[in-house]
Amino acid sequence: CDTIHPNHTINFIFNSLAGHHPSSIMGKKEKKSKGKPEGVALNATSKFSVLDFPGLTQPKPDVSSPSPTSGGTTTAGGTGGAQGRRATSSSGPLINSEGQNLIGTGCFEGRTKNPSWIADRANFYDVLKQRRDAEFSSKIPAAIEVILPDGKKVEGCEGWVTTPYEVARKISQGLADSSIVARVKYSDFLPDYDAVEDGMAGVDIMAEEMEDGGVETKESTKLGPYLWDMNRVLVGSVSKLEFLKFDDTDAKTVFWHSSAHMLGEALEHSFGSKLTIGPPLSGGFYYDCYMGEGNFNLKEEDYKVVEAEVSKITKQKQKFERLVLTKEEGLELFASNPFKLSIFNTKVGDGERTTVYRCGDLIDLCRGPHVQHTGKVKAFACSRHSATCWLGETSNDSLQRMYGISFPDKKMLKVWKENQEKAKERDHRRIANAQQLVMFHELSPGSAFWLPHGTRIYQKLMNYIRDHYWKRGYDEIITPNIYNLDLWHQSGHALHYKDAMFCFPVENQEFALKPMNCPGHCLMFANSIRSYRDLPMRFADFGVLHRNELSGALTGLTRVRRFQQDDAHIYCREDQIESEVLGSLEFMKEVYTHFGMTYKLELSTRPKKALGEIDMWNKAEKALANAMNEFAGVGNWKVNPEDGAFYGPKIDIKVMDAMERIHQCATIQLDFQLPIRFNLQYSTGSKVKGEEFTRPVMVHRAMLGSVERMFAVLCEHYGGKWPLWLSPRQFMIVPIHADYNGYCEKVRKVLHDAKFYVDVDLSKEKFNKKVRSAQIMQYNFQLVIGEAETTNETVNIRTRDNKIEGEVKLSDLVAKFAALRD
Repeated sequence: CDTIHPNHTINFIFNSLAGHHPSSIMGKKEKKSKGKPEGVALNATSKFSVLDFPGLTQPKPDVSSPSPTSGGTTTAGGTGGAQGRRATSSSGPLINSEGQNLIGTGCFEGRTKNPSWIADRANFYDVLKQRRDAEFSSKIPAAIEVILPDGKKVEGCEGWVTTPYEVARKISQGLADSSIVARVKYSDFLPDYDAVEDGMAGVDIMAEEMEDGGVETKESTKLGPYLWDMNRVLVGSVSKLEFLKFDDTDAKTVFWHSSAHMLGEALEHSFGSKLTIGPPLSGGFYYDCYMGEGNFNLKEEDYKVVEAEVSKITKQKQKFERLVLTKEEGLELFASNPFKLSIFNTKVGDGERTTVYRCGDLIDLCRGPHVQHTGKVKAFACSRHSATCWLGETSNDSLQRMYGISFPDKKMLKVWKENQEKAKERDHRRIANAQQLVMFHELSPGSAFWLPHGTRIYQKLMNYIRDHYWKRGYDEIITPNIYNLDLWHQSGHALHYKDAMFCFPVENQEFALKPMNCPGHCLMFANSIRSYRDLPMRFADFGVLHRNELSGALTGLTRVRRFQQDDAHIYCREDQIESEVLGSLEFMKEVYTHFGMTYKLELSTRPKKALGEIDMWNKAEKALANAMNEFAGVGNWKVNPEDGAFYGPKIDIKVMDAMERIHQCATIQLDFQLPIRFNLQYSTGSKVKGEEFTRPVMVHRAMLGSVERMFAVLCEHYGGKWPLWLSPRQFMIVPIHADYNGYCEKVRKVLHDAKFYVDVDLSKEKFNKKVRSAQIMQYNFQLVIGEAETTNETVNIRTRDNKIEGEVKLSDLVAKFAALRD
């Protein structure tokens, strides 16, 4: 289903993107190569590279030179142009890359502390500030109305004078000092306020990078709401003024964006790095910088240098200062940085204004907002580094990326570090290696090889969903893997999604491996004349899907090229939307309760660029809201205004694992457009002319999403301690002596015939070693057998946590554990 993407980044802290030996199981250590130390390595990738443990990753991609052929399809003898260029890169900022290549040559002359161009830039900034101050002096202060969230009006506020900080201070000094940023909804602007003049009319340069980093960015209407600097003057009457603290998601984004500027300042001071782009992420921030083509790359020993410099910046309490400038002024301000010049030339139109922010002597192109001063950042740490490429193109300049994390309290940083260690131990790649569940091979990057024990879990997950399908009235279907590209043109996917598809010629026509199931399901619905009596129709499909993910972004099982989904599409009448959505929500609840996970619900409504009639949208949103109210209760879910897909509203289901990390796996989405594109219709039974047929509503839904990704989520959720029903190793029979091996085989057969996964340890290891080995491999139970057990036809049960449960009759054994399993 095109609306259910399996590869949205989970906040796995240790996504590694480098390779391992072709024959290695995921996590198996490679032989130590000369000149490269064993242990944690840091490898090149364009986005979201993190700590890379040896062998715990997808196969290392081939970074050979791209084929000179043009176009996006693979040709004999090489890789097609775009495909080759992006061999190891995620999508970079949307800046025109034509003619870019090595634009940084000569701008970095080696590691230099506090290079002279920093002072030159600061001096010119002062000149620009004088120009803007002169413009500002012409603004006429006027009384404005400011209303707080509780409806109270704040007296004595003036436009062009009053700041959110001053309003907060009227309430309490503590509120003013603890607030990270303000959220401002204007009722009107002052007559002499001009958004274009204020640099607010252009695009947010960081929006793409923030979205790639898991940060939700939403467009504001003309009057807001806007995130607003606490020390920036208000420019009109405010219908709602909120003060956001660090526990708010938007406040975290601002805090980490400001921290990225501090990181950039430290990189400039310490090494003379040429900064490129430094956005906040959903859990921290990074800054990309150019450090030449020589041996000047960032190293782990640089962390302390950067952290020491940031500590100085923090103590100086440097104010974040916003300044509006023209494109021409910006080109002069950043004359020594070809990367910033490229951004200005492609992102800022001629005659437009934009904004920069200053803290200390760092001046950076930025929409903002920011914290009041650098002293707000009490705890800072460099978390990792990697290599990347300018604009995500491997033919462009090589860049260095430094990741960081920061908090307003040192205790928070301590907790964060402890959680990193926990996440490291729960990393699904470590567990999959230790338990021999999955392997990868360089001959098929991004496609997991499911070893026997991993396949047991994979199949159990699918069969678990199949059991629900049987109870809930779904029909499982099987559809082709390969389609003529005409199908994807009809569905609309080819126009926007072709780069992510595996395309190839067949008898002079273009075909592709399917990246989603929904168009094929539409063909099946359209194959027969449907009646209103036939609806709802629920098609479920575990078909294999392929998406041409960038090889540099392949990450364990969370970002792959080959995967399966518990994908289903429901075709229903308009009056059935509410009941079908409610049924899907109840389905979801049963699944995630069984997994031991909690969830939150959000309704994403009609976006500005939505397709379809508003009346249909309103009815659909009302039906979804009614279903959510009945399911969760009024007030127990939230609305994401204007955040639905262009083809229909959706319910976002965010589940929390044992470490309280949020994952978006399940989804329920309405689609008005595919039924139109495929001319789907059903007989209404009406005899009124023109009303004999109408279109069904299509519901995309998945409970697990990608089975691969859900496997990774559950692996980390359980920490490798699979519950009995899902475990690939349920029993290990441990004889005390070889004399009892015959009875051990009898016990094994009884359990095997009852469809339990059971093994017998007939090795010559000592008894305690056998028990410990079984516990390390996470067998749920060890069945110890000695003379007494053989004589009495019993088994002595131990758990993997070494709890001794005592003897149980063999005749009672199956019933006892079948009740636990089933």
